Amino acid sequence: MGRRARFEFPMLLLATALAMASRVAVVATDPPFSCGAPSSAAFCDTRLPIERRADDLVSRLTLEEKISQLGDQSPAIERLGVPAYKWWSEALHGVSNAGRGIHLDGPLRAATSFPQVILTAASFNPHLWYRIGQVIGTEARAVYNNGQAEGLTFWAPNINVFRDPRWGRGQETPGEDPTVTGKYAAVFVRGVQGYGLAGAINSTDLEASACCKHFTAYDLENWKGVTRYVFDAKVTAQDLADTYNPPFRSCVEDGGASGIMCSYNRVNGVPTCADYNLLSKTARGDWRFYGYITSDCDAVAIIHDAQGYAKTAEDAVADVLKAGMDVNCGNYVQQHGLSAVQQGKVTEQDVNRALHNLFAVRMRLGLFNGNPKYNRYGNIGPDQVCTQEHQNLALQAAQDGIVLLKNDANALPLSKSKVSSIAVIGHNANDATRLLGNYFGPPCISVTPLQVLQGYVKDTRFLAGCNLAACNVSSIGEAAQLASSVDYVVLFMGLDQDQEREEVDRLELSLPGMQENLINTVANAAKKPVILVLLCGGPVDITFAKNNPKIGAILWAGYPGEAGGIAIAQVLFGEHNPGGRLPVTWYPKEFTSVPMTDMRMRADPSTGYPGRTYRFYRGKTVYNFGYGLSYSKYSHRFVAKATKPPSLSSINGLNSLKAMAKSAAGTVSYDVEEIGLEACDKLKFPALVRVQNHGPMDGKHPVLLFLRWPNATDDVGRPASQLIAFQSVHLKSMQTAHLEFEVSPCKHFSRAIEDGKKVIDHGSHFMMVGDDEFEMSFTP
Repeated sequence: MGRRARFEFPMLLLATALAMASRVAVVATDPPFSCGAPSSAAFCDTRLPIERRADDLVSRLTLEEKISQLGDQSPAIERLGVPAYKWWSEALHGVSNAGRGIHLDGPLRAATSFPQVILTAASFNPHLWYRIGQVIGTEARAVYNNGQAEGLTFWAPNINVFRDPRWGRGQETPGEDPTVTGKYAAVFVRGVQGYGLAGAINSTDLEASACCKHFTAYDLENWKGVTRYVFDAKVTAQDLADTYNPPFRSCVEDGGASGIMCSYNRVNGVPTCADYNLLSKTARGDWRFYGYITSDCDAVAIIHDAQGYAKTAEDAVADVLKAGMDVNCGNYVQQHGLSAVQQGKVTEQDVNRALHNLFAVRMRLGLFNGNPKYNRYGNIGPDQVCTQEHQNLALQAAQDGIVLLKNDANALPLSKSKVSSIAVIGHNANDATRLLGNYFGPPCISVTPLQVLQGYVKDTRFLAGCNLAACNVSSIGEAAQLASSVDYVVLFMGLDQDQEREEVDRLELSLPGMQENLINTVANAAKKPVILVLLCGGPVDITFAKNNPKIGAILWAGYPGEAGGIAIAQVLFGEHNPGGRLPVTWYPKEFTSVPMTDMRMRADPSTGYPGRTYRFYRGKTVYNFGYGLSYSKYSHRFVAKATKPPSLSSINGLNSLKAMAKSAAGTVSYDVEEIGLEACDKLKFPALVRVQNHGPMDGKHPVLLFLRWPNATDDVGRPASQLIAFQSVHLKSMQTAHLEFEVSPCKHFSRAIEDGKKVIDHGSHFMMVGDDEFEMSFTP
C-alpha cells in the first residue's frame, strides 16, 4: 500500500478518541472540594500560609475524626465541609485506574498510555521524560475537573534501582544506574507537579502530586518462597549511599516531590515504614522533604502480622507514626490508631503531625480553595486528554526508546519496494494489551504490531506460533512452513505479565518454553535472515540469536505503549532511525546462580560473587549497559580547548586539605564534606564534546559521559566506571554538534567508602565519551 494508506489506520483511531473526548465535556460534574461556601475558618483563608491553614483544620477535629483520616480512603468530615479523599491513584506511564482515586469508567474512558518506563528511559532524554510528566499532570487534572477523581495524589514514579535482572517490577523503573534513575525521578516529578524543567519550585501550588517509591532497597517480589513482605534486605552503608538512596535524594532535592512511599521490606532488620532514621532523619531532615509519606498497601499490617517486628497491632501503629509515616495504604491504622493512643503507645501530637502533612498536600493541590474549576488549573478539561499532541509524544517516546541490538549485513531497515510478502510470527504480535506493561490505564488508541504491518505490506500473513509467552503449546512446524513461503519474516517474541510483574519474579533469564526452538526453526526455514523483535521489560539471554547468522536483526521494544506497534513498524521500514540505549545490563542465564536476596553491589572475588550492574559486575554479559546500534554512524571527541578544569591550587582551602589515611591498596582520598560547598562549586567546570553523525540517516543520539578511575580495584569499592552525565541530540546526516556538560568533581569524581562518606581519590580521573578520554588530576 502507498504511504498515505499506511497512516490512515492509526490516525483514524486517534481521531475517534479525540472525538470521544470532545463529546464528553458537556457531562462533566463538579469535583470534590472544600471551602466552597463563605467561611470564617482559617483553613479556608487562602491569604494565610498553608502551614497555618493545615494546623487550624487539624485543631478542629476530634480524636476519632483524626484517626479516620490516616488511611488511604479518608472519609468526609461533613460538619466542616471536608469531602472524602482517596490517596491512592496511579500514573506510572499515564493516568491509570489501577488505584482507587481515578475512575476512567465515566464519560472519560481513556488516557494517554506511554511506554513502560524501562523503554522510555532507553532514550536517555530528560526533556522527553519531563514532557511525559507534564502530560500526565495535565490529564490527571482534567480527569479530576471532569468529576471522575476523588484524589490527585499519584503513587509514581518507581525509582528503585533495577539491581537484579529477574525482578518482576524492573520494567517500571528507569534502569540500573542511580544517575539515570535520579534524573528521571526529578524531571518526571517536576512535570507531573506543574514545575519547570529546571529552576525554582513553587511548592505551594501543585497541578498533581507525585510520590517516589519504594523507599528503600526494594527490588524483590517473590523469589523461591522469599516474598517482599518478609524480606530483610541486608545493605551496607556504602551501597545505601551510592546505589539505593541517591535516586530518592534526587527526587526530593531536585524534583521537589510531594510524596514518598516507604516499602514492604525491612532494611537491616527494621521495616522501612518504621525507620525513624530513614523517614524523619534522612528524608525530612537531611534532604528537607516537604510532603507526605505513605506506606505501601498493608505494609503497616505486615509489620505485625507477617514480620512479627511489632508485638501488637497498636505497637505497629506507634512504630510507623513515630518514625514519620503519615498515611497507611489500607485501614490498619484507622482500625487500631485509637486504641494505640488510649494505651499511651502513640500521642495525639504524633497523629497531629501526620495530619498536618496530609492536609497541607491537599491544600497545595488547591482542594481547600473553593471549586477547583475556578482556580489556576480549572480550565483543564476533557478536551486536553488524548490530544493529538499527547499521542505524538507517546509515539516519540516509543520511537526513541527502541534499541537495535543486532543488524548484520544491514538487514534493517527493510525496503518498502522490495517487501512483497511478510510473515508476522509470535504471541506478542497481535495483542495490544501486551504492549502496555503493568499499571496502565485504558489507552486512547489500541493497535497491534500486526495491524500496523498489514498497512505497510498488503500480503502480510500471521501465525502466533506460541499460545503465550510461556510457550508450552506451539505450532513450530506450521511456523516454519509459513516462513519458507514469504520474502521476509518478523518474529514478535519475549515475555508478558505472566512472566514479570508485581508479585512475580523470574527464575530463569532464557526465553520461556519453546520460544528458542521456534525462533531457530523459523530462522532456518526462512529465505532471508529473519528479524527478531523482543517485547519484555527485564533482560533475557538471547546469546543463541545474537550468534545465529540466520537472525539478521534484533530489536528490543520493551513494552512500548499505545503507539508501540506504529513505532516498531517505522523502525523496521526506516522511517525512524533507532537510537535507544540499554538502561540495564543483559546478563547470561548463568547469573541465576546468584541469590536474588544478596543485596551487595560490589563483587567479591574471594567467594566468586560477581557483583551487580555495569558499575560493579565482573562477569560476562550478553549486552552491556548503554549498548545500542543505529542506522547511522556517530563519532565523539572532547574539545580539549573548551574542557577546562580549574586550577586546584587557586581554590582557597584545597591546599590545606588533609588526606585521609591510605587504604590497604594505597589509595589516598579527600573527604567531600571537608572540601565544603563553596570549594565544590568552584571546582565545577564545562566539558565540551563534539558529536558527528556520519550518516547515512538523520537520527537522535544519546551521548553518555562516563568516569573511570585508573587501576580500579575491588578492595576500595570503586565502580569499574560510572555514568556522570548524558544528553540526547538530534543530528541530520553529516551534521556536527557541540554538547556541553557541567562536571562537578565533588559529585561526579567522588565515590562512597565503607561508612557511606563520599571521597575524591588523589590522582587521575578519566572522563570517557565513546572511545575518547579526557584526564583530570585531583592533586590539591
